[in-house]
Amino acid sequence: MHKLAMTASALLMAGSAATAGGGVFDIEALEALGRVSAPCVAPDGKTVLFGVAYENLAENNANNDLYTITIGSESAPTRITDTPKSENGAVWFDGGRRIAFLYPDADGNAQMWTMNADGSNRVQATEHAGGISGFLLSPDEKKIVVIGNVKYARSAGDLYPDLPKATGRVVDDLMYKHWDEWVTEIPHPFVGDFDGSKVSGLKDIMADEPFEAPMKPFGGVESFAWHPDSKMLVYVSRNKTGLEYAVSTNSDLYIYNLENGETHNLTEGMNGYDTMPAFSPDGKYLAWLSMEHDGYESDKNRLFLLDCFTAEKRDLTAAWDYTIDEFAWAPDGRQIFFIAPKDGVAPVFAIDTRTAKVTTLVNEQADYTSLAPADSKTIVTMRHSMLRPNEIVRIDIDRRGRVSSTPLTDVNGPVFAQLSMPTVEKRMVPTTDGKEMLTWIVFPPKFDAQKKYPSILYCQGGPQQAVSQFWSYRWNFALMASNGYVMIAPNRRGLPGFGTEWEEQISKDYPGQNMQDYLSAVDYMKKEPYIDGARIGATGASYGGFSIYYLAGHHDKRFACLLAHAGIFNMEAQYLETEEMWFANWDMGGAYWEKDNAAAQRTFANSPHRFVDRWDTPIMISHGELDYRILASQGMAAFNAAKLRGIPAEMLIYPDENHWILKPQNAVMWQRLFFRWFDRWLKPEKSTEGK
Repeated sequence: MHKLAMTASALLMAGSAATAGGGVFDIEALEALGRVSAPCVAPDGKTVLFGVAYENLAENNANNDLYTITIGSESAPTRITDTPKSENGAVWFDGGRRIAFLYPDADGNAQMWTMNADGSNRVQATEHAGGISGFLLSPDEKKIVVIGNVKYARSAGDLYPDLPKATGRVVDDLMYKHWDEWVTEIPHPFVGDFDGSKVSGLKDIMADEPFEAPMKPFGGVESFAWHPDSKMLVYVSRNKTGLEYAVSTNSDLYIYNLENGETHNLTEGMNGYDTMPAFSPDGKYLAWLSMEHDGYESDKNRLFLLDCFTAEKRDLTAAWDYTIDEFAWAPDGRQIFFIAPKDGVAPVFAIDTRTAKVTTLVNEQADYTSLAPADSKTIVTMRHSMLRPNEIVRIDIDRRGRVSSTPLTDVNGPVFAQLSMPTVEKRMVPTTDGKEMLTWIVFPPKFDAQKKYPSILYCQGGPQQAVSQFWSYRWNFALMASNGYVMIAPNRRGLPGFGTEWEEQISKDYPGQNMQDYLSAVDYMKKEPYIDGARIGATGASYGGFSIYYLAGHHDKRFACLLAHAGIFNMEAQYLETEEMWFANWDMGGAYWEKDNAAAQRTFANSPHRFVDRWDTPIMISHGELDYRILASQGMAAFNAAKLRGIPAEMLIYPDENHWILKPQNAVMWQRLFFRWFDRWLKPEKSTEGK
């Protein structure tokens, strides 16, 4: 079998300028990195299954293959698939002797397949029309739930069969579009039998119900939980359509009884998002994440427990002032492991299910993601930082409660061994209201404090999304710093990890304190002798793009150039153009025609488009035409405004991208234009204009 390290090294040598360019972390090196996916631990707790994807720039796609590694072994991972398409969603079954996974069928539709643990004897297990997007085997492995699509909207042919070439859509309610698609189909759970090789008898357990399960756009198999007895299935759904769906985040947990076909709502009366159900190993309790308020998508994620015998519900995190990202039961059921942003990083915690006492297991200048307990004292997870992408690590808890972590993979070690990387420092920046704000500063490789450097302020999206030690393949601080920029990344008001008061402050106050926080970070860094105050730029996407448009009219000569991706320019237009109205209602405060609504009127009075008369700074704008969250017309309007004002401006429009930029060649193009733009205005002596 091929070894993983050999793959990464070969790709770097073949395609990256890092080796030839003296160890610089550049776009080619970024593209050469292997992208490690979530680990799955075998039933014996000794073998870890995971995926690694590499992008193929020439073919404009990526391919994910599967690997295994033995816990405690010094040997390199073993590659078990080497196919032209990606294997995804892989899990163990049959006591660890076989693996189930998603792979395209002959028509290109994803189906469930099975194979031996060494990758041999591949067999297609499902033949579901249109394919499936996920599956979850029951504990006894005799039943299965798969996620398949069902028809939702009427087509032109449904209305007028005599007009087979008509393309018009008839819309009579909201939520006709969502994120990056016209809503013509919705996902439903199909339950069937599994004999170890083939899936049969699939039944839509929500037949004739016009509701999503799981919820789009991000819901997957984590929205389902089998009871240990394999007789009941819990799933997540928001039983709403159209306008009701558009204004509400109220999802619920439903339990389906396979023996009698009955379904019951387990969280009726709980008004916010209820997601990620998971039964305790003994089946006595159901844990899930729950938000309190309807319409608030960034509410604190509480960890709830349901006693399956008494029906008592308990908030395990009532005394803990942070939101939770994900969790997993310890095999003994006494603890639940979880990951949560806190103080600028995302550590791993444990909470005692009896006392609700929270213990920090690992806390370092890194983020953790994905939890796969091997036993009650061993957790397999992934760790990343601003300087390194995901690698799989093992967390061990000894008899005295002492915790250690051990890397299991070093997929990209051969790449980084050839590179000189930036450094990251944590600064506490005073804010205008007398608080302190954690701000990450990323310095270029071989930083010399005696020199002057250009810098870029990073404005986070979300708006409530942590600026932790995240690794991004587009908003990559290591890449930006390696291009000679000092990166300034503040945890401004509205971001999780600093308590609910800090996070919630931004709601209905888009132009307020968080904007002052951005400027505080810039003013703080301008005092450093190595920062060239005349060469500071700013950039961001989504809410970060809104921030750029707003700062364009309020920065008072702090910035020499700006770049906004997928940002909100005209708040009034955005209110009516977006699809998830709960977001607009909560964060904006309401509709702009509500003249007696002070919060809403303040929001719309401070829309960035109202301050174009103050714009005086070169600005680049990028947007995807398939972005239905924030329409591309927002970017076009901002670009037109800049040009009409006589301001140097450039616009990059992708007809085939959504809120993000996902296709490899488009991503590389974006990176090249990003640096061309900032080099033009912040490093004129080394401008890449025209390249």
